[in-house]
Amino acid sequence: MIGWTLRQWQAAYRSGDLTPVQAMKQLAQRLHDSERALWIHLLDESSLVAQADALTDPSLPLYGIPFAVKDNIDVAGMPTTAACPAFAYTPREDATAVRLLREAGAIVVGKTNLDQFATGLVGTRSPYGEVPNPFNDDYLSGGSSSGSAVSVSLGLVPFSLGTDTAGSGRVPASFTNIVGLKPTRGAISTKGVVPACRTLDCVSVFALNVEDAWTIYRLIGLFDSDDAFSRPAPSQQKTGLPTRPKLGIPNDLPWFGDHKAKALWEQQLESLSRIAELVTVDTMVLQDAAALLYQGPWVAERFTVTEALLHKEPDAVLPVIRDILEPAAHLTAVDSFRAQYRLAELKRQSETLLAEVDALLLPTTPGIYTRDAVRDDPITLNSQLGTWTNFVNLLDLCALALPGGFRDDGLPGGFTLIAPAWQDHALAEFGQRWQRHQPWQAGATGQALPPPETDSANENSDDTITVAVVGAHLTGMPLNSQLLERDAVLLEATHTAPCYRLYALANTTPPKPGLIRNEKGGGASIPIELWQMPTEYFGSFVGLIPAPLGIGSLETVDGRWVKGFICEPWAINDATDITELDGWRNYIATLNNKPPL
Repeated sequence: MIGWTLRQWQAAYRSGDLTPVQAMKQLAQRLHDSERALWIHLLDESSLVAQADALTDPSLPLYGIPFAVKDNIDVAGMPTTAACPAFAYTPREDATAVRLLREAGAIVVGKTNLDQFATGLVGTRSPYGEVPNPFNDDYLSGGSSSGSAVSVSLGLVPFSLGTDTAGSGRVPASFTNIVGLKPTRGAISTKGVVPACRTLDCVSVFALNVEDAWTIYRLIGLFDSDDAFSRPAPSQQKTGLPTRPKLGIPNDLPWFGDHKAKALWEQQLESLSRIAELVTVDTMVLQDAAALLYQGPWVAERFTVTEALLHKEPDAVLPVIRDILEPAAHLTAVDSFRAQYRLAELKRQSETLLAEVDALLLPTTPGIYTRDAVRDDPITLNSQLGTWTNFVNLLDLCALALPGGFRDDGLPGGFTLIAPAWQDHALAEFGQRWQRHQPWQAGATGQALPPPETDSANENSDDTITVAVVGAHLTGMPLNSQLLERDAVLLEATHTAPCYRLYALANTTPPKPGLIRNEKGGGASIPIELWQMPTEYFGSFVGLIPAPLGIGSLETVDGRWVKGFICEPWAINDATDITELDGWRNYIATLNNKPPL
């Protein structure tokens, strides 16, 4: 069960090989043996078994599935400390997000460590200990939701709750090789959450893959009339990005000397360029907005939570947190209004920027630091980690932090997709495309993740069939109309398995490719699109395909087999091998004297 996704937990229960009570007995020991600094309050075996034993409905979507909760989020009967023992209280009710998860059948295993009062991006600002990075304990795990992220990365739970005001749900995801979903502000209720900046706070979701993060979001992303900052979702929302979306990347990236982070970013861009169009944009407006969070009056919101404690028992608050919060006592209403006016200007500028692209693509952080380095310079290095995160909630944007591979030193590094409010679903859809394109392991477990499931609406039935197209039938290409005329719907852009070669066939009008499977090696992953077509129209579609082309079975990069265009081998004798151009679109661009896409 270590490193299991939601689907794997559900499959184990459905098979009858495991019951929730059995699972909690096994998990209790693993939790007890885990890194102590992960936890502020960890439930024992009897408490876990009691929750499991109370479950009576196996049809619940999260039946018997364990999860962890950041200790600034209320769980009834368990102390909420915000990593400050003198602040602790014991709530009678669950936070709304926790209540909805328990009603869905999930089991709370404990409260996780965090940077005190959720003020930090490092994971070291806690009297309960520093949460080490699971890949190298000399390095940061990221904060403030450090314990929540690491509990998922280690595979102890398939998902956890964090919070995100300035990047706390994204930075630790990047440092631990997991997904961090930072929803639209107000989409998930913050009732029962200790405020950091109440007008900006979000409950965030950590998971091993995008599918699970999105499942949890759908369960808890509900309007809460008891939360003054909850917002009802619009009736219509974007459910995906275009087939080849335009992603805006910064034209100027500070790396603060971390060359390994820079090298990994360049590798990520090379891979992402196969499934998206990357364009450079001026992101100064984002950096200007980010500066407002701690250099402006929003720090006074944090002060409202701790003001009484700072007056009564200042030593109960860590010195580094006091240094951040105490200057807020001298801010004035005039400071607040001036900052609001400036933010309104920056928000208008950011809307113009975002209108140019389908989403922004940014490094989650400009690097990673050792715990010792942060101990020596806690303010500067923490601030640098927020370079690409601090502005998101101020500008009312949503974000999805995704794993992006590993640096030369074995540490993970991720990137973040950012879009306007209520485009959470669109980012999640592209996140699943990325996972199919470049699968990642389950956190720090070393285990492979199961490939993402296609939405049930996209699965084949007796009435539909999925067809992979590779050339002239791609979106925007001359023969794409043959699909549209037959009511075909684009499911996704993906790649073949890495064992195909692509040829430009001779004497074809319009130009057509030939796709050949090469079992002996030397192949590559070729860009394709998957289209879902009503079965009744499939015969007429096949009837339009001229020799040497035909329809056969084609393997995708994530191991699925679909119907797709294939070519008779004899036709490649006078064809041009264009495999190295990475797709038909790039080949067509060269014919038109344009640079490859």
